[in-house]
Amino acid sequence: MTEQQEPVHNELSENEQILERKNKLRLWREENSAYPNDFKRDALALELHTQWFSLSEEQLEEAHYTVSIAGRIMTRRLMGKASFIHVQDMSGKMQCYITQNIIGVEAYQAFKKWDIGDIVGVEGEIFKTKTGELSVRAKSIRLLTKALRPLPDKFHGLQEIETRYRQRYLDLIMSDNTRRVFSIRSKTINAIRDFLCQQGFLEVETPMMHVLAGGAAAKPFVTHHNALDMQLYLRIAPELYLKRLVVGGMEKVFEINRNFRNEGMSVRHNPEFTMVEFYQAYADYQDMMNISEQLFQFIAHTVLGRFDFNYQGHHYDFSKPFMRLTMAESIIKYHPELTADTICDATALKRALDTLKLPYKKTDSVAKLQLILFEETVEEKLIDPTFITAYPAEVSPLARRNAEDPNIVDRFELFIAGREIANAFSELNDPEDQAARFHLQMKEKADGDEEAMPYDEDYITALEYGLPPTAGEGIGIDRLVMLLTDSPSIRDVILFPHMRPKA
Repeated sequence: MTEQQEPVHNELSENEQILERKNKLRLWREENSAYPNDFKRDALALELHTQWFSLSEEQLEEAHYTVSIAGRIMTRRLMGKASFIHVQDMSGKMQCYITQNIIGVEAYQAFKKWDIGDIVGVEGEIFKTKTGELSVRAKSIRLLTKALRPLPDKFHGLQEIETRYRQRYLDLIMSDNTRRVFSIRSKTINAIRDFLCQQGFLEVETPMMHVLAGGAAAKPFVTHHNALDMQLYLRIAPELYLKRLVVGGMEKVFEINRNFRNEGMSVRHNPEFTMVEFYQAYADYQDMMNISEQLFQFIAHTVLGRFDFNYQGHHYDFSKPFMRLTMAESIIKYHPELTADTICDATALKRALDTLKLPYKKTDSVAKLQLILFEETVEEKLIDPTFITAYPAEVSPLARRNAEDPNIVDRFELFIAGREIANAFSELNDPEDQAARFHLQMKEKADGDEEAMPYDEDYITALEYGLPPTAGEGIGIDRLVMLLTDSPSIRDVILFPHMRPKA
């Protein structure tokens, strides 16, 4: 299918083209037929190609199959009394053959004045051209919407990245790949929902405005409720509400949720992002690792039709077991100067950080020093899917302590392509231990840590009624979609990413 368009008044400036199109709209209004809303479409381009492409020209001529399609004119070739256009709908493009002999002189002359970008409705029979392209031979064609602005230049498309993000509607019109990316995003979310529902999880909804910004270590967005005259925070995580539900007897729950974190922006971070969090009673973090592997396999096979794919030049295969390392093992792997004997020695850790010129506080504990070294030097090297386990308890205020070593918790983070994709742990269900951890977080906040968690008295009260042994997990959907679509930036997979306003 050709993608060539006819020249679109290249000699005219954009403003001149807009003025010309507005004049056409004025004449259309005078005919009392502008912007009709009674055209009924009964077929999409992809459906027609799937159903009819394998038939021969003769078979299609015998079928006399009539369809009504609608969409945006993306290309056209005017050839005297006959023309070809490509009409684009949500599923793809369909070529249409427009002739004066069939639709009539008056209708054909009106059609010739329409522009690329206009939205039309076409009724006609399916046939194949001599070159074998499936097409619609128009019996009638109607202008449904007048495009007052010209589409981007046909040869360069929409290459300017900032424009693609600011005017996503243009990006979607012009780019097959962009439409593919967001189709995969939708299918990914549906696959997550299907998998969890098949596993017996119940989908729920929890508040997006919180009295306390809890459930994660992050700086929140602050808002104000006028009627209640109180400060509220946009949700940084739904975790504490979901665990309240497990206390209430909803033993397997999940929420596909929007979260908001007032932090820096990068190719991996957007202040508003999408996650799925799910919690299961009578399970532990090991169960979550097993569920994660099954879920990622299900998503890949459902969305892509296979388990393997390429991301930024690296091949991934979700059918293979994911690697499992403790945080200490991963640091030692990439820092051979450290050993199992020195990984918990503050002096050795500070020496390693000094060598790398990485900042830390003199008062930082061994756990904090390990975390800095891990986040700054190890994460980016975890290319193949890897579960990192045994996080220090000090940096995991909501996770259950390990039964054999209370200095670490039963937690993992899943890394793929050098970035965190998921975070999970056996939940802390001891209300006294949780209260003590909250108090430590409050001390961190008093010492200037803006991301430290507040003391949540109501959550402690809920735990005092009894949270069964539970495991929970959160998965970043935006980053997962980046992987599945080979997208280098998180902005490529968010329809309307946050941008600084234009001057």
